[in-house]
Amino acid sequence: MVDVLGGRRLVTREGALVEAEAALQNKVVALYFAAGRCAPSRDFTPLLCDFYTALVGAARQPAPFEIVFVSADGSAQEMLDFMRQQHGAWLALPFHDPYRHELKRRYDITAIPRLVILRPNGEVITSKGRKQIRERGLACFQNWVEAAEVFQNFSG
Repeated sequence: MVDVLGGRRLVTREGALVEAEAALQNKVVALYFAAGRCAPSRDFTPLLCDFYTALVGAARQPAPFEIVFVSADGSAQEMLDFMRQQHGAWLALPFHDPYRHELKRRYDITAIPRLVILRPNGEVITSKGRKQIRERGLACFQNWVEAAEVFQNFSG
């Protein structure tokens, strides 16, 4: 993820800053483009939360997976409210980081919510992460790991 988020700081749901490189190293990364005011985002986020918790939060051996929320909210407060009310313990690009707009352009985000799954080098594995999670649940993750060539002892 050095190519995409290297040198950037990400924020946790609690407001702590973390270095992107350290948090995302050797992981499949999902960029989650969404907004709290968007009904489809509010509908999908709990499902994403369950997916993330099963892979990372509640797993005996956490999967090599991280979500980075890229807000399309209208204000920093809307973003924080959405994160605190619905999000899992994943990371976010700070609201005031102008790179949010560059990521939307780079990954051709024309509608939300969108979950773009990336290799560690920033190449797209799929831009249909939301659809795949809805249709296949946890089974889609193994395909992402194989496509990302993230070699860790993970079995789903």
